[in-house]
Amino acid sequence: MKKINFRNDILPMKDALFRLALRITLSREEAEDIVQETLIKVWNRRDSWDTIESIEAFSMTICRNMSLDRLRLHDNQNASLDDDESTISSDRLDSGSTPYERTVQREKVEIVRTLIDSLPEKQRSCMQLRDFEGKTYKEIAAVLGISEDLVKVNIFRARQTIKQKFLEYDNYGL
Repeated sequence: MKKINFRNDILPMKDALFRLALRITLSREEAEDIVQETLIKVWNRRDSWDTIESIEAFSMTICRNMSLDRLRLHDNQNASLDDDESTISSDRLDSGSTPYERTVQREKVEIVRTLIDSLPEKQRSCMQLRDFEGKTYKEIAAVLGISEDLVKVNIFRARQTIKQKFLEYDNYGL
């Protein structure tokens, strides 16, 4: 086992922990609180770091569990992922496009976010970790405590659901 250093090994994970907590709770403030509490819990378990196989999976699991607990506590399922429309940066949109095209693109991104937010928690978490965090199936399985095959099934179902619902929305009225 390698020697784990809080500053070099755990602290850099704070952004990934934040994204995971944000994806589950859908609240920036809650996600920030959860990340702080997660880092405190990981620090308090520093005596057992040498026995932990993957400190990243350990930290992500704590963050996920705390997020789910907070979600159950507040029953916060109707909030939006981002209350701020400025989160769609201009570099993600074609700067040569017309204002109409940019508006249509923003609306499509918002629809996809809403569809992702409406997924069941396991599918949403698997998709978040794979598509947004770039984790491997093995890492996702370790974080969520499920098999790799179940991770693949959840990701497949999430993508299929989003694709189907987006096409239904896009073809609505035609």
